[in-house]
Amino acid sequence: MYDIIIVGAGPAGLTSALYALRAGKKVLVLDAKAYGGKIINANKIENYPGIENISGYEFATNLFNQVKKYGCEIRYETVVHIDENKEVTTNKDKYNAKSIILATGSFNRKLNIEGETNLSGKGVSYCATCDGNFYKDKTVAVIGSGESAIEDAIYLSGIVNKVYLINKNSSFKTLPNKADTLNEDKNIETIYNCDIKKINGSDFVESIDIIIDGNEEKTIDIKGVFIAIGEEPKNEIFKNIVDLDEKGYIISSDGVHTKTPGIYVAGDTRVKELRQLTTAVSDGSIAATVAIKEL
Repeated sequence: MYDIIIVGAGPAGLTSALYALRAGKKVLVLDAKAYGGKIINANKIENYPGIENISGYEFATNLFNQVKKYGCEIRYETVVHIDENKEVTTNKDKYNAKSIILATGSFNRKLNIEGETNLSGKGVSYCATCDGNFYKDKTVAVIGSGESAIEDAIYLSGIVNKVYLINKNSSFKTLPNKADTLNEDKNIETIYNCDIKKINGSDFVESIDIIIDGNEEKTIDIKGVFIAIGEEPKNEIFKNIVDLDEKGYIISSDGVHTKTPGIYVAGDTRVKELRQLTTAVSDGSIAATVAIKEL
């Protein structure tokens, strides 16, 4: 019997573990793959308060080692079911807890094209606010057809020399006035009806190959590619113990509690306005603190 089982070993989950362990609780962290979550793939982090510059791998490893120092038990197993009595079933075993924190994060949707995976963190990014400053006065591309792509392009336009906003459709999936704001930025060039075929580069992004209107092939020289086609959580297995919104994120009235007493949520997996490293660790500390008080 554990005091707290935490599902997910990203920044939110590990921060929850740190707070719980320091309070003297018996903690188990479960993750399907490895510690760190999405942040482990970040080439540089420069917007975390108090740390001027650190790689995502170094940040995640430091946090992992910190919780291990306090004796955290971490197992790499896939959670397949959790019941209302807080019994957790994985692909290998079953565990019982007095409380559970769900910190499973969310996952970037990918283009699944050549060059995307091997250049991730080397010019390919899924977060403009995280990585935009690395491309000051350079040329970049934003790929997407929704509001988030427009927002990323506008944000980057104040940092970079030029933004190519590449939309596979003939219009944007947003309110017309939102798309109209693109005309106010002189360094944003929007390309419609465009398919991305390949991201080029050896050690870093150098260009992208595109096809316009199904026949015009073109190569654009750029230094960064920001992919803004959305994120998705993987919370279907929890729908018996939590409420999910239309996108699959966990609903919480106060950002911590779920509909099931003793089951809490933290980080990118919940409905929230901002998904950043700072908000993930904040969620983790709050969830653990509340869980400890209510044990």
